[in-house]
This record gives sequence, structure tokens and C-alpha cells, in this order.
Amino acid sequence: MNISELHLFTGSVSSLKKFYSDVLGLEITALKNDKIEIKVGSTGLIFIEEPGSNPYYHYAINIPHNQISGAIEWLGSKVNLIEYNGSPIIDFPNWNAHSVYFYDPAGNIIELIARHDLENASDEPFSPESLLNISEVGMPVDNVKEFHDKITESLGEKLWWGNLETFAAIGDQNGLFIVATKNRNWFPTDKPCNEYPLTVKIKRPENESEVFKNSSYYIISK
Repeated sequence: MNISELHLFTGSVSSLKKFYSDVLGLEITALKNDKIEIKVGSTGLIFIEEPGSNPYYHYAINIPHNQISGAIEWLGSKVNLIEYNGSPIIDFPNWNAHSVYFYDPAGNIIELIARHDLENASDEPFSPESLLNISEVGMPVDNVKEFHDKITESLGEKLWWGNLETFAAIGDQNGLFIVATKNRNWFPTDKPCNEYPLTVKIKRPENESEVFKNSSYYIISK
């Protein structure tokens, strides 16, 4: 599963424009007073301004599997990395991956993840082009198993990892819905898993067009 677009809400488009363009060096592909579209590898990241709101989300970006150290060096003084057990690099042995985390100005929890099972190694110096695609979207829910059952029935995606009680990663390593109960915090932060509306457009080899929708989440498969 590939995530082609991710639509999120924000209280301020202008602060995010400065961060994603000037700090991270990503291309702004469209800009209006209340909307911005950012090119994150093969994914379009769209923020829609909703004045007075303060939503925050979690999403992850795939990077070359051999460049987690390069990501740390590239981020340098651009952001304050979120440490876990005294280290900015977090090892996920069950996923065969390493990640680093940081916030954007809206409080969104951004993860750069090197998945060692993917054949995407690079010998190029780490740069904005090393952000390959958005590969995870966090979706807090009241009942993980119930949401899993509905989304797998609607979209045909399968459980990749999780216990279906408090956590489920649905999809594959190119694109995952990270479904978590709302009574926990987003790892590795102290920010609660709160539910905010979002839209995801995904591409799959079957090239079918299907829709999943509930009160907060709208998923389009094209």
C-alpha cells in the first residue's frame, strides 16, 4: 500500500510553510491562504487551516534503510530530537527498523524510519530527497479491533503487526495505518493519542477505487 496524499488540519498554515520549506527544505507544490501542499517524496502532504484549532497527528516517513545516522546528521540543529532512554535513535527489533522523532511547529509527531527489510539503500548524502514517502499515519480510536475489522473489510488491507487490543499496524511497510487506543500516549512522547479528522489517499497494485469513512477518518483507494 502506498500513501499518495495525506490531508491534515492545522491552526496555522504560515508557521508550517516556514518549517517544511525553510527548515526541512521540502518543495511547496501549492499554497493558498488556508492550505499548503508539501512534496514528501512520492507523497503529497496537505495541511488545511482551521483557525482556533490545535490538532496534532503522528506520521512517519520512510528513509533509506542504511541512513539513520545520516538522518541524525542532516537534522542537526534544525530540530530538537525526541530522545528515548537517552538516545535519539530508537531500535524496533520486532520491525527490523530504526527511527528518529521530532515535532513540527504544530506539535505533529514526525518519525523518520529506516526499515531494513526494504531494498532502498542509498549512497547519496542525506538530503530532503532522502525523505522517500509517508509510510505511516496515526489513527487513534476507541476500539482497535472494531476499527481493524471495518477497515480490512472495506479496503482489503491486512494486519501487519499488533495485538488488536491497544495497537494495530494495518497495511505493509510502504504504507501503514497505525491504529492505537485513545487511552495511551504517542510513543515516545507524553502527548495523548487524540482523534482528529484526516483524509488519506492510497494506491495499491489492484488499482481499485474504494472508500472507508467514519466520523473522523476518510480513506480513498485509487
